[in-house]
Parts: sequence; C-alpha cells; structure tokens
Amino acid sequence: MKAVATTLAALLALTACSSEGAPTGLGTPSPSPQPSTRTVEPETSPTLSPSAENPGPVKPRVVGTVATGLVAPWGIAFLPDGSALISERDTTKVLALPADGGQARTVGRMEQAEPVGEAGLLGLAVSPTYDEDSFVYAYFSTAQDNRVVRMKYDGRRLGKRQVLLDGIPHASYHDGGRLQFGPDGNLYISTGDAGQTQLAQDRGSLGGKILRVTPDGKPAPGNPVKGSPVWTMGHRNVQGLAFDDQDRLWASEFGANTWDELNLIEKARNYGWPLVEGKGDRDEYRNPFAQWRTSEASPSGLAYAEGSLWMASLRGQRLWRVPVRGNGTIGKPQAFFVGNYGRLRTVVVAPDGALWLSTSNRDGRGDPAAKDDRILRVALR
Repeated sequence: MKAVATTLAALLALTACSSEGAPTGLGTPSPSPQPSTRTVEPETSPTLSPSAENPGPVKPRVVGTVATGLVAPWGIAFLPDGSALISERDTTKVLALPADGGQARTVGRMEQAEPVGEAGLLGLAVSPTYDEDSFVYAYFSTAQDNRVVRMKYDGRRLGKRQVLLDGIPHASYHDGGRLQFGPDGNLYISTGDAGQTQLAQDRGSLGGKILRVTPDGKPAPGNPVKGSPVWTMGHRNVQGLAFDDQDRLWASEFGANTWDELNLIEKARNYGWPLVEGKGDRDEYRNPFAQWRTSEASPSGLAYAEGSLWMASLRGQRLWRVPVRGNGTIGKPQAFFVGNYGRLRTVVVAPDGALWLSTSNRDGRGDPAAKDDRILRVALR
C-alpha cells in the first residue's frame, strides 16, 4: 500500500499544473462569495433562550455518564444495535460499550500503532452498510506514517486489518485523524500537516488535507484530481468532521497561535494554511465561518444535531454550539460547560438523539478527575 500512496503523490504533482484554474482543479478559487466570518469573543454568561440569532434547543445538560476510567478516548462510532466502539489513543485499544452504557471491554488492539504526543490510535468509523459487510474503519499512526485500515467485527473481536490508505505524513503532533462517512457513501478523512507547514499547500502530499475515498479506499469518483484521494487542501490540523441536515460538510480546525476555525468544506477549495490563519479575505483561500482565540477553543470533535453544530474544545474546556441556518449561514456561537469537565475531545450524536461527549484529561496535558476519562451523555431537549 505504500506504493499506492507514492503513486498518488506523483500523480498529484504531475497534474498540479494542468488542473490549475480548471473548474474542478484542486485549489481552485471559489466563485462563491467569502463567508462573513464570526470572530467569537469570550462569553461568561451566554444567552440561553432561543432567538432568531440562536434558534433551536435551550441549554444542553449532562444527564449521565456512560463510561468512566478510559484513557484518552479519541474515536466513538455506533453500531446498528446502539452499542459503541471507542478508540483509546495511547493504549491503542478498541473498546466496545453496550448501548445502555456500563463496563467497556477490549475487542481489539492496533499493535502497529505507536502513540507519542498527539499520535496513536485516532478516529473510528462504522460502515454505512455494516449489516451487510461488518466493516469497522480506523485511523492510526505507525513508526512510518498515518494510515487507514478496515476490519471485520463479529460482535466479539475485530478481525484482520486491511490497509486501505497509507503514506499519510505523521509526527508527534498535527496528525488529523477523523473519519466520517458522507451521505454519498464515501469516507472522508482529515489529515494534519505533521508539523511541516509546507505540506498543506503541496498538491503532491496527503498532509494538511481532507481526503475522500470509497469504502474500499480508492480515490472517490468526482474528486478534484482523477486518481487522487484529495478533496480539499490548505489545512493545519482538522480533527472534527460533520455533515448537517442538508449534506453540507463542516470541519473544525486547530490554528497556530491566533485563530482556530470552523470551515464549510467545498470540493477542491484551498483553506489557506500556512499562508492564512483565520480570516484572510483573499479570493484564492476560503475564509472560515467562525474563528476563536486558541485559548477559547482548540477544537477537536464536531457533531450536528437539533439544527446546530456542536464542537468539543480541548484547551478551551467547553462545548461550543453553533446554530446553522437553512441557507448555510451560522448564528452566534455559545459556550457550555466551561471548565466543568476539563478538556473535551470528541462529541457524537447517539442513536437516541443525545450527545456523547468525551473528556481528554488523561492525555498528558489535562488534570484528570477521579473517574476520568469519561464519556458524558448530554440531553438537548
């Protein structure tokens, strides 16, 4: 599979000039107007009542804990029966958790994964046709690269790993790692720049990109460059992907020293890193829809429910709610649980419509409480 990544990189390099300026060429400037970027200032007492500016549910509330004693949980993916699989970044274990919560048990381990810093076992995804194929997908770091694999799951153990895509640049930080199946049936993969900022603007690299592949790991039909998995470029470190109810893809992205971002992901677009951090108002790079100071966010997981995006924040130690209007614009972001549970890594929508929200206090940067790490159940109604 290493040869596959090398071939794709070469293809990107060869087609960079020919695709430049084409309607579907990678990095093509968008013909649509730049979004009006919201700069989010700190809020100590957000307005909680629904309004034209903040439509939707009132204050979310933690109504229970579905798991405790985890070690840096990173990915959460639900199976059709309502149970969940959870990845632990640093132990490289995959755990299974019953639908009603309770004791998690180990169902597999990525022995090739090498956790160091932000690297290790990261995102998980369940096949949209799981009832037919029983496939589970994982993203993890080895000594050489980041890679995506899939495995059969029989309800007891994960089976043999099949490498779908490798050669993704890796380092001890900026490894991306989120997996999300789209409404089109394809798998979207976020990658980081691996601390080499130039990779985000390098069409011949898989680093600093959002990738789009078929469930078999092949470049998806309709990608900007035929034969390449790259969907968008110019990203620093995307760790959150979510589709809204109109099939628009959103991404949360770590900034460097100034601005974290929420972006609407559009085919073939360039999001500017490292030439732009946050709003740049340059036609060749897409502006974020919202930007936060890094102390207020450092965003990781992202989910969509009840008309809003929900963004888990690590350094910011809060859950952000970003209302999304039908026309694709956003309302005023609101912060919840500020400092209550420490660092928040992943947020997903459970089968019953509640959110599952994981802490990340045992990741080497947090201050663990007695039962950390935990997965909290958050009711929205």
